[in-house]
Amino acid sequence: MTDGPIRTRREGGVLEVVLDRPKANAIDLATSRQMGEVFRDFRDDPALRVALITGAGEKFFSAGWDLKAAAAGDAVDGDYGVGGFGGLQELPGLNKPVIAAVNGIACGGGLELALAADIIIAADHATFALPEIRSGTVADAASIKLPKRIPYHIAMDLLLTGRWFDAAEALGWGLVSRVVPAAELMQTARNLAAELAAGPPLVQAAIKEIVREAEGMRFQDAMNRVTRSQFPTVERLYNSEDQLEGARAFTEGREPVWKGR
Repeated sequence: MTDGPIRTRREGGVLEVVLDRPKANAIDLATSRQMGEVFRDFRDDPALRVALITGAGEKFFSAGWDLKAAAAGDAVDGDYGVGGFGGLQELPGLNKPVIAAVNGIACGGGLELALAADIIIAADHATFALPEIRSGTVADAASIKLPKRIPYHIAMDLLLTGRWFDAAEALGWGLVSRVVPAAELMQTARNLAAELAAGPPLVQAAIKEIVREAEGMRFQDAMNRVTRSQFPTVERLYNSEDQLEGARAFTEGREPVWKGR
């Protein structure tokens, strides 16, 4: 389906989202709001299990914030929509896997959009940067997330210099999980999305909530909440048909049939 700068396609339990704003897939306020609506609907649709976000074309995943739109009056401190910038940064309760397929340049807010995904796959020609410091501003989401994802001194190098780095370096620091030839990017991402979509949705939801909520907690506090089923997704999992199905399938030597309930 094509609707303005955002194209979506459903394939089974997978929602494919393509950012298509020539020439650089930059994101203005209207686009960010639309992306938030798309990902909110993905979150709330029980038939959808996994989202895949990529950019149109082969040159840009996303150049981030649309500075031309900002200069024309698209206020920098405006309403980004329900999910924050790019629809993913601040979307509450998103307990489904999201894959970013980085098909080219991901800089500034474009890199932050990729960082909002759970798994990042990059084409071998992809390049990355956080150049905000060169224009006298802060890469806010990246300043919070990057030092938690890669070694502190590397994160500070990237944030304080704004330098460019390639897919091989991103893979070396664990910023992306896979680098593949450009021609194989989308098929690789779709295969992974299909694999995740066939997995146990209640377990995936529990993993996402635990990881998100435990980030700011002491280890023992987080463990206590898990073991006492004090996370809503964990409580739902441990009282579900799927929990019993997983145990039965294992003892019977067959593949489980997940129902999400």
